[in-house]
Amino acid sequence: MSVISADRPTRPARRGTDITSKVVVNGMLGLMALYTLIPLWWLFVSSTKASGYLYTGTPLWFSHFDLVTNIRDVFSFEGGIFATWLANSALYSFVGATVGTLLSAMAGYALSKFSFRGRESVFNVVLASVLIPAPMFALPLFLLMAKLDITNSHWSVLLPSCVSPFGVYLCRIFAAASVPDELLEAARLDGAGEQRTFFRIALPLMSPALVTVFLFQFVGIWNNYLLPSLMLNTPSLQPVTVGLVQWRAEFASGVPPLLPITGAFLSLIPLLLAFVSLQRFWRKGLTAGSVK
Repeated sequence: MSVISADRPTRPARRGTDITSKVVVNGMLGLMALYTLIPLWWLFVSSTKASGYLYTGTPLWFSHFDLVTNIRDVFSFEGGIFATWLANSALYSFVGATVGTLLSAMAGYALSKFSFRGRESVFNVVLASVLIPAPMFALPLFLLMAKLDITNSHWSVLLPSCVSPFGVYLCRIFAAASVPDELLEAARLDGAGEQRTFFRIALPLMSPALVTVFLFQFVGIWNNYLLPSLMLNTPSLQPVTVGLVQWRAEFASGVPPLLPITGAFLSLIPLLLAFVSLQRFWRKGLTAGSVK
């Protein structure tokens, strides 16, 4: 009886603490969601306004709806250069993310499943490069590409985009968690070579994790501004991020203010489509290494 009576006063206090913590956590998550979504909502609302009404009315609500005209103006301005920018961004992002994901999978698999001298040193170098901010690589990469005489070309953006130290790190963790050593040994006993073992057995098992690496790489390349702005001078080679910044800087020379705003909204649509279409695999990949 004494134990029961001693426990009773603590239960309401504990329940009240749990409710308070949930309210605080949910409130913080709500504030973070608002902080993320309000700029996107403003971008969408602003891109629907007619010319001359951008700074009039309520900033976060619709007025003088004319989205179709704005989209037509964006794709027709300067001979349709915006469509070329979108195509360049898609090329850099898709090719860079695909090749980068494959290379990351191969490197992560090798670092996880093969024992060789200096393996941990190589992995530590990869891990250290993850900690270095990406802008610090921009100038050395520019000097390297200039030495190779491939600046102002697609290769100057594609080649650096195919390397992802963070992808190598993730793939090593995923390979260790999702590819059993016994399965690899069975494949080798059946006569499968290392190349066939990787592509036929290891790669399918790692596919949910590879979607995560692909999405991170795709979004990173699509949003990259510093590297292509340094490497590219020809407008027809530039991605949409560099082109929109140039439009924004040319307000005084006749570029309507709605063009970069509507273009920025349109440039978000491929990212949203990628996340929506790959969301199921992405969630599965994020939890692949949590339980072994």
